[in-house]
Amino acid sequence: MYRTHTCGQLRIEDAGKSVCLSGWVQKVRKLGAMTFVDLRDRYGITQLVVEEHAPDEVRETVARLGREFVIQAKGTVVERASKNGKIPTGDVEIRVEELTVLSESEVPPFTIEDQTDGGDEIRMRYRYLDLRRPCVRRNLELRHRMAQLVRNYLSERGFIEVETPVLIKSTPEGARDFVVPSRMNRGQFYALPQSPQTFKQLLMVSGFDRYFQIVKCFRDEDLRADRQPEFTQIDCEMSFVEQEDVQEVFEGMIRHLFKEVRGVEIPPMERMTWKEAMERYGCDKPDLRFGMRINELTDIAKGKGFGVFDGADYIGAICAPGCAGYTRKQLDELTEFVKRSQIGAKGLVYVKWNEDGTMKSSVDKFYGETDLRAWMERCGGQAGDLLLILVGPKMKTLPQLCELRLEMGNRLGLRDKNVFKALWVVDFPLLEWDEETQRFYAMHHPFTAPKPEDIPLMDTDPGRVRANAYDMVINGVEVGGGSIRIHDSALQSKMFDCLGFTHEAAQAQFGFLMGAFKYGAPPHGGIAFGFDRLASMFAGLDSIRDVIAFPKNNSGRDVMIDSPSEISREQLDELGIELQKTEKK
Repeated sequence: MYRTHTCGQLRIEDAGKSVCLSGWVQKVRKLGAMTFVDLRDRYGITQLVVEEHAPDEVRETVARLGREFVIQAKGTVVERASKNGKIPTGDVEIRVEELTVLSESEVPPFTIEDQTDGGDEIRMRYRYLDLRRPCVRRNLELRHRMAQLVRNYLSERGFIEVETPVLIKSTPEGARDFVVPSRMNRGQFYALPQSPQTFKQLLMVSGFDRYFQIVKCFRDEDLRADRQPEFTQIDCEMSFVEQEDVQEVFEGMIRHLFKEVRGVEIPPMERMTWKEAMERYGCDKPDLRFGMRINELTDIAKGKGFGVFDGADYIGAICAPGCAGYTRKQLDELTEFVKRSQIGAKGLVYVKWNEDGTMKSSVDKFYGETDLRAWMERCGGQAGDLLLILVGPKMKTLPQLCELRLEMGNRLGLRDKNVFKALWVVDFPLLEWDEETQRFYAMHHPFTAPKPEDIPLMDTDPGRVRANAYDMVINGVEVGGGSIRIHDSALQSKMFDCLGFTHEAAQAQFGFLMGAFKYGAPPHGGIAFGFDRLASMFAGLDSIRDVIAFPKNNSGRDVMIDSPSEISREQLDELGIELQKTEKK
C-alpha cells in the first residue's frame, strides 16, 4: 500500500509504530549529517528525518529531492527532540528506513505556502499548484462543509433535491444568456440557465412541495470580485407558503450555518423596507455594522442664497463621528473620491463641529452657525464630528452618499469582517422604468407576485406596485433573494402586459409555464442564495474566486486551460455557423 497514515494523523501516542506515508515534499533541510524533510498532503505536514546511519539508498534518494517531489517514506514514529507546537504532528517525526520517489517535479513557479510569492495571474495559470496551498484547500473544505450542512438542514425539513436541465430556452429578460448551438437542430440554440426559476415553479405545480438544489448557473455579465460567469446557487422553492414562512425557514438555515461553521449566534433578523433602506443608507443592501445613516437636509438648507443648494432636487448628509480634525488634504481626497466617474458627484460640502464648539464649513459665506448647528443636530452630530453633504437628483445622490458612507466606514475601521449584521429587505418595487426603451422591467423577474393590496395599481400606476419579494443582506452584501410567485394565469398575463409583452411573445417564451398554471398551481414562493458569496463571507475573503476550485479571471477567461478559445472550421460547419470576418484597418 502507498500509505498507512496521512501526513496529519500521527501523534505522540503513535511513537514506536512502523508507518508508511506518501505526499509532496514541502521543504528539505540538511543539518550536518542529518536531513529533515517536511512531507505534505491534504491532511497536514509530518517531518521525516534521514539519519547518518540510514541505508545508503535512502541517503542517496534524499540527496536528490526537490520541492513538490511526490515520495513514499517508510519508517518508525519517534518523539521529536525539537517539537513544533504550530502543527498537530509537531511532537513526532518519522525515522526513515525506506524512501521512494513516486514522481519528480520541476521547480514550481511560486512557493506552495500560505504566504506565497506568486501573483494572482500566475497562481490562476497554475491553479492546480495553488490548490495545494493549505489556505486555499481550507477554503474548499469550508465550502464542502457548508454544502453538507445545507443539504442536511433542508432534508430534515422535508425538502427534496432535484436536478433541473442545464440546456434550456433563452429568455429576453434579465442578464445576457450564454448560448449553445444545436448540431441536430441547425440554426437553433440552447441557453445555459441563469437560474432554474421556471423549472422549480413547475416542480411546485407537480406537487413536490419542497425543492432545493445546489446548482450551477450562468450569466454573461461584466465581472467583479463577487461575480463569475458561472456561479453556484442554493436554489429553493416551497408550496402553500407566504413570505413569512419562507423567511422563517431560510433565516433558520443561515443562523444554523453561522453557529456550526463560525460559532456565531446571529440574532433574529430585522425587516427593513426597500424605501427605508434607500433613504437611510442609499442602497438596497445596507451595511448595518455601523451607523452614519443618511439624513435629508433639503427642507432646512434651501432658500439661503447658495445657488447649488437652492436649485437642488435633494440635499443629503452623513455625519462622520470624531472626524472634525480632518485636514484640507483629507477633505480634498474625499472630494476626489465622490467625483470619480464610478460615483459621479460634482462636489462635496463639509461642516466641522470642532471640539471647542465652533463651526467651520465650506459654505460659511452663505450659512451662519445657527444653520450649521441645525444641520448637525438633524444628523445626530456632536462636537468633534464632521458632516459630509452631497446634492443632486435624489435617486442619483442617494447611491453617491452610500458609497461615501462605506468609504468612511472603511477609513474608520467600522467594517469588521468578524462582525455580522443580517437583515431582510422587503417591499421592493415590482417594476422599474427604463427611459431608453420607454418600458417597465421586472425588478426581480417576471414571475414575482405583487403585494395583494397593490394589484389594482397594475392597471393605473404600475410604478407604485410593491413586490412580494425579499432579499437577505449580510454586512452590505446581498447573499440571497426571493419572492412569492404568481400562480394565477390571469395575473401572470397582466404582469406580462405591464412588461410590454404581446400575447404572442408571452406564449412563445413562457407558454409552457402559463399552461401548467391551468392545471392547479399551488401558492408558492422561494429563494436562492449565492453559495460562492456565502462561502467567501464565512472564509473572511473579499473575492469569491478563492472559494471556487477553478475560477475565471476578471475577463471571464480560464487562463489555466486557455478558455474560451476558437473552435475548428469543421465544428462550425457541423453547427451551421458562419463567422463574420473582421476587416483589418
